[in-house]
This record gives sequence, C-alpha cells and structure tokens, in this order.
Amino acid sequence: MSEKSQKTSRAMRDSNIELFRIITMIMIVAHHYVVNSGLMDIVEAQKSLGIQDIFLLIFGSEGKTGINCFVLITGYFMCKSNITAKKYGKLLGQRYFYTIVIWLIFLITGYELFSFKGFLKVIFPFFTVAGNFTGCFLLFYLFIPFINKLIHSLDEKQHLSLLALCLFVYTFLPSLMKATVSFNYVTWFIVLYLIASYIRLYPKKWFSNTKLWGYLAVASLLASWGSVVVLAYLGKKFSKTGIAYFEVADSNKILAVVTAICLFMFFKNLNIKQSKLINTIAASTFGVLLIHANSDTMRQFLWKDVLKNTSMYGTPYLFLYAIGSVLGVYIICTIIDVLRTRFLERPIFNKIEGR
Repeated sequence: MSEKSQKTSRAMRDSNIELFRIITMIMIVAHHYVVNSGLMDIVEAQKSLGIQDIFLLIFGSEGKTGINCFVLITGYFMCKSNITAKKYGKLLGQRYFYTIVIWLIFLITGYELFSFKGFLKVIFPFFTVAGNFTGCFLLFYLFIPFINKLIHSLDEKQHLSLLALCLFVYTFLPSLMKATVSFNYVTWFIVLYLIASYIRLYPKKWFSNTKLWGYLAVASLLASWGSVVVLAYLGKKFSKTGIAYFEVADSNKILAVVTAICLFMFFKNLNIKQSKLINTIAASTFGVLLIHANSDTMRQFLWKDVLKNTSMYGTPYLFLYAIGSVLGVYIICTIIDVLRTRFLERPIFNKIEGR
C-alpha cells in the first residue's frame, strides 16, 4: 500500500471510529434519560410490562455498553501511542472548566446550597475511585504508559492468557456464576485496554470482516435487549425488582462486554468517507458527558426539573419525546463544548506553545 493510500485509509478509519464515538455517547445519554429521571421507578412499580415500559427499558439499557465502547476506542489507539502533557492537560482542563462553572451557576442561582463535601468534589476529581467515570478515566489515563510497557513486553500467547484470566475474574464469575466481584472503573478500563490492544497488535483476517461483525453486533444487541425484557418479565412475575438490567447494568457483565466488542469491530471496519463534520462533533463527546452528567444536581435539574421525563409516561408522546430529548441534550452540549474549545481552550494552548 502506498503512503498516500495509507493516509487515506487512516483518515477513513478515523471517521469511522469518530462516528462510533458519537453513537456511543448517545447511548450513554439515553441511559441517563431513563435511569436518572425517575422513569425506572415508574416502570418497576407497574404490575405488568406495557409497550412503553419495554421501550424505556431497551432505550436505557446500553449505557454501560457505551462506556465500554468509549474505552475500547481509547485502548485501540493509545496502545501504539503515548499520552502527552498537552493531551492530559486538555482533559483535566475540560473537566475543571465544566465542574467549576456549572457548580458556580447552581450556587449563584440558589439551585444548590454550598457544602464542604460538594466543594471537595469540585476541586478534587478523584473523590471516589469506584463508579465515577470521569475521575476514574482521568486516573486510568495515567496508567497507559505502564500498560503499554506491559503489553509490548508480552508475546501474543501471554497477552491472550492475561486477557482470558482478567475476563474470567471480572466478567465470567459475576455474570454467569453470580459471584460477588468488587471492582472499580480504573481496573476495569485496564481490562478493556487489554482487549483493544490485542485487537490492534495481533490483527486476524476475520477481525476485518465487516459483514461478520455487523451480524454479531445485531445479534449481541438483540441478546442484550432480550435479556432485559425477559428478566423484567420474570421480575414482575416473581415480585423481584431491579433485575432487568442484570446482564448489562455493570460494564463488566458479559452482554455489555460482548456487545461493545462487536459494535467496536463493526465500526472499526465500516467503510465511510472522511468527514470533517463527524470528526468535529466527535471531538466534543467527552464534553457532552462532562456537561449532562456533571453532578447529582445537574441530573435533578436536567431530567426532572427541565425535561420532566416522568410527565411523558403514559402519554402517546413518550417515544418521540425520549428520542428528541436525548438528541437535543447531545446537540446543545456539543455546541457548548465546540464554543469552549474554539474561544477558550485553543487560544490558551496556542499561547502556552507560543503560537
């Protein structure tokens, strides 16, 4: 392949992955639309499953899968790269900007009262190292140089053995054996990094079969949604709550893992033209997360007080309202982050670099 063809292929691949990044974040926003708004409480309270209940359960089911997808993208590219102070500085600066600005807005408007614990969460991003995606992702990023040293010192058999052991502990045991496995996002992200880096470092012919991964992606999605509906039905029948999302509720559960891998492989192989629009929108996906999932106060404000998600339950507008709300939140957050990047981040880093 000529150098020109390689560059073209790389650009096309990047747009494929960037499109996947956008879809991944939409999945996460849809998940938050359902689980952070009180809608799950309403669904759980119903004596039987209606069409709206099934729609909401499926609509909000892929949030943890989306997190897996997001980290797989990181692992796929970073296993042959290195973090830089500039890159990490941008991530940290983005986090502090939204956390501080949104917190101050809520304080000034009286929507949130000042608390010392709240203040600590604002100034210290690693207040909890468990299920806090943003803080754990920032910590995980610091492990990347060491993980790269590890994976590049292993041969393929050793890499695969380590990966199999990690998946046995973190995925097989809690998903199929119902074992109690304590984990946090930092350690789980490292497991996902091992998966993505294996795909990148040891390519196989069948890894590039777009049609195969397309079928597998559809099958895994249907399996995920089917598990949600079946478990929700069983929950109603046997009066058990909170079991509908058992196989997808945590990022390490088997269907959340398998679906994420299949989707990632499909989009990795998808043949589309380079798109500046896709790449620009995708560059703000982390910003979308930082804005709409900023804090418990933001969740209350956005989903319960502004959009009033629960008010649509039982009305014929629920389906369109849910889809429109998720897309609306995504678009508005993207616009905000694009403006932040253009008028704040870019000038600051240009000045630091002496441009």
